[in-house]
Amino acid sequence: MSDTYGRTTTSAWRNWAGNVTARPVRAVSPASVDELAEVLRRASEDGLKVKPVGTGHSFTATAATDGVLIRPDLLTGIRHIDRAAMTVTVEAGTPLKRLNLALAREGLSLTNMGDIMEQTVAGATSTGTHGTGRDSASISAQIRALELVTADGTVLRCSEAENPDVFAVARLGLGALGVISAITFDVEPVFLLTAREEPMTFDRVTADFDELFTENEHFEFYWFPHTGNCNTKRNNRSAGPAAPPGKVGAWIDDELLSNGVFQVACSLGRAVPGTIPSIARLSSRALSARTYTDIPYKVFTSPRRVRFMEMEYALPRESAVEALREVKTMIDRSPLRISFPVEVRTAPADDIALSTASGRESAYIAVHLYRGTPYQAYFTAVEQIMTAHGGRPHWGKIHTRDAAYLAGAYPRFGEFTAVRDRLDPDRLFGNDYLRRVLGD
Repeated sequence: MSDTYGRTTTSAWRNWAGNVTARPVRAVSPASVDELAEVLRRASEDGLKVKPVGTGHSFTATAATDGVLIRPDLLTGIRHIDRAAMTVTVEAGTPLKRLNLALAREGLSLTNMGDIMEQTVAGATSTGTHGTGRDSASISAQIRALELVTADGTVLRCSEAENPDVFAVARLGLGALGVISAITFDVEPVFLLTAREEPMTFDRVTADFDELFTENEHFEFYWFPHTGNCNTKRNNRSAGPAAPPGKVGAWIDDELLSNGVFQVACSLGRAVPGTIPSIARLSSRALSARTYTDIPYKVFTSPRRVRFMEMEYALPRESAVEALREVKTMIDRSPLRISFPVEVRTAPADDIALSTASGRESAYIAVHLYRGTPYQAYFTAVEQIMTAHGGRPHWGKIHTRDAAYLAGAYPRFGEFTAVRDRLDPDRLFGNDYLRRVLGD
């Protein structure tokens, strides 16, 4: 096989958080679309399932397989920039951080993005990665077209004009429809964002949530369990000039405090859970306000070196504050000790069948625990609150929902499964996770 594929291995695969492992029969790194199509045809002939994998930043087993694991290491880079259409076409295995750097050199940018940029573009979009935004939506919603290699090796080009029924669902496809080989994103001239970070009490931020959301292009906040303290972040476009944080101050805030000291605090909390409330109070009080202005990816994203487990639910935006207050009450009344802040973000409605913001303006509540800490009791209690409010779980984060629940949560669920039945009737791209969330 070495003469057919760029690289073939048989080593085990493990995701970023370390909670999912798989040992595929073979792991293959095709170097072209033609090689990718041949991988799929060969796997089908051998009776093996196929799953593409990115950088493993999903907490679910979306990419796990005991068949053929497709690594996109050799399918990277920008294919084409169309300045008239203001789009960029990029190979599916390109990490977001490389795309952001390349676009910045060209004076371009995505409109919105999540706070981590380690994922590949296909991995991020296939699981619904998002940031926060009043008007601008997830990375998947910024897709103008995509190239999909289906189970029989056919290369489908999908957009609103070409294979529109596939395009309507494949922008967030969970790897269930085929293997994405390239994505075309909308881009715009690079712009400046002014970030204003400010501590705020829980009572104030929840009372003023609608106002803070309405007045800012990008608003998010973090609540520190066992305290009444939050940290807020407001990102808005700026005419400039650029005023990035100083190197020393940025290192202290983003590396020393957010990663180094936080790592030590989490390790101590895991070893001695009784210290967590005191650590949370100290951590939340140590925060100070800061304002800086820079290009988008330097404002939206930040390093995340402390490994954790995460669950996130999308709710109707009008339900977010009530649900968060219920989470706070639950934690206050329980013996749980929670070392990680709870994150709240927003997104406008979009038109993607399985997007967590499909057809409704949404708010996201994300809960985390330090890796190695038992998380089931906390996540189960939070999930009960989220589902009571009609929540939709993030596809790449821990949850226990199944197809029966999700079919009720997504009005266009049947549209997705119908396209899947047509493109992959034999479930070449199936695995246990997809069987649970999509049915069979």
